[in-house]
Amino acid sequence: MEVFFEIHNNLPKESPGGDEYTRQAWQMLPPLCKPKILDIGCGPGAQTLELARLTDGHITAIDTYQPFLDSLQAKATALGFLEQITCLNQSMFALSFPEATFDLLWAEGSIYIIGLEQGLKQWHSLLKPGGYVVLSELVWLQPQPPKTVQTYWKENYPGMRTWEEVLNLVPDCGYDLIGHFILPEKGWWNYYLPLQEKINHLSQIYSNDSEALTILKNEQREIEMYREYHDWYGYGFVVLQKSSC
Repeated sequence: MEVFFEIHNNLPKESPGGDEYTRQAWQMLPPLCKPKILDIGCGPGAQTLELARLTDGHITAIDTYQPFLDSLQAKATALGFLEQITCLNQSMFALSFPEATFDLLWAEGSIYIIGLEQGLKQWHSLLKPGGYVVLSELVWLQPQPPKTVQTYWKENYPGMRTWEEVLNLVPDCGYDLIGHFILPEKGWWNYYLPLQEKINHLSQIYSNDSEALTILKNEQREIEMYREYHDWYGYGFVVLQKSSC
């Protein structure tokens, strides 16, 4: 696990995406005046900082990996966002906030940890009436994917749905669909290219450590899987509003 965190330390993002896609999702929302925002599973916080640039509201960023929070706190301080961003070490499975606290929940590349349906239902009460959720989720883009990629994601994310299934799930979880888009291929390489550099570097350092090399090969496998099968799956962004009924 130490090697795993060494791989992921100081990466710009912990999932496919990019500032331009955070902005694209944000622009699907109506104007929000000084909103209270909860960034769930913030990781190193690239989207947290972009949200701070986009809004005059306050952002509470939560994660369970303290080095991510420390890094985000340092960046927020350097960029003048210290008063706008609060970092908390807290699990998305047990959020401790009162009901109707937030105007907006943001979960970019993180809701898979708790599961899409469970997260949407469990977090519903945290939103004020008419509040919003923005999330990105790994989805199948075409039916009947090749067995290799189907087996890979069945092992790594058994709860993965089709894009249509995700969109159809929204009303049952208490939300109305406001907007959605599929992340373009460039957004994946925003994540994978820095990750590839880390893998190359650490493979030399740990060349005699079989356990570390196994972890590195697993990370490399994910990149190669996307390179070969990217037409079959992707990340879908959805923008939701808490239903009034």
